[in-house]
Amino acid sequence: MKASLAIITARGGSKRIPRKNIKQFLGRPIIEYSIQAAIQASCFTEVMVSTDDDEIARIASESGAKIPFMRSPDTANDHAVTAAVIHEVLIEYKKMGKYFDYCCCIYPTAPFVTSEKLKKAYDLLDTSGAKSVVPVVRFGFPILRSFKIEDGCVKMNWPEHMNTRSQDLPDAYHDCGQFYFLKTDTFLRENKLFTDFTIPMEMPETEVQDIDTEEDWKIAEIKYSFLHREENR
Repeated sequence: MKASLAIITARGGSKRIPRKNIKQFLGRPIIEYSIQAAIQASCFTEVMVSTDDDEIARIASESGAKIPFMRSPDTANDHAVTAAVIHEVLIEYKKMGKYFDYCCCIYPTAPFVTSEKLKKAYDLLDTSGAKSVVPVVRFGFPILRSFKIEDGCVKMNWPEHMNTRSQDLPDAYHDCGQFYFLKTDTFLRENKLFTDFTIPMEMPETEVQDIDTEEDWKIAEIKYSFLHREENR
């Protein structure tokens, strides 16, 4: 098995949901779900958390992750992108004399990530020749029939499809916002999560939820509780 690094990105300055990355999700700090999934996948040489926050670092360490260094201010501000965080982590490990064939960026608010999904993504990356693997989910309604609101009025984004039957329009997908499995050398060269050879792993809508607002959080807990209802009986 190739050397692989799990990078869980968890800065302390979340704005819309304060202390989001360690907020209790059904009785556990939400970051713990990502850490445990990565550890239990058994495909990672090391599972680490990139954070600028001492409390997050402590909780992550107690959950089994390593914090070999703290995140820099440049990658902990509101404008830092995920690719910059991954790049910083890989360079810091390189300074320590550690190199990984693959790396997987896992978001700390992704309780629907499982060890099985991570292992499947590893195997896809390892056998397909792809540069990266990304979980995706189908939009529930054709985006070509979507609206926008301008000056208080509803307007079609694509007026030419006003009368097109939804079943005649192509499916569209979006990033699940859960993890990105990458070939390290390709990422360091291209600095991209989505490349010209990125393989999708399609997920069902029941196992996907962006968590950006308190309402999102409640929906995620409802979905998670439903999926794990047998365990709770």
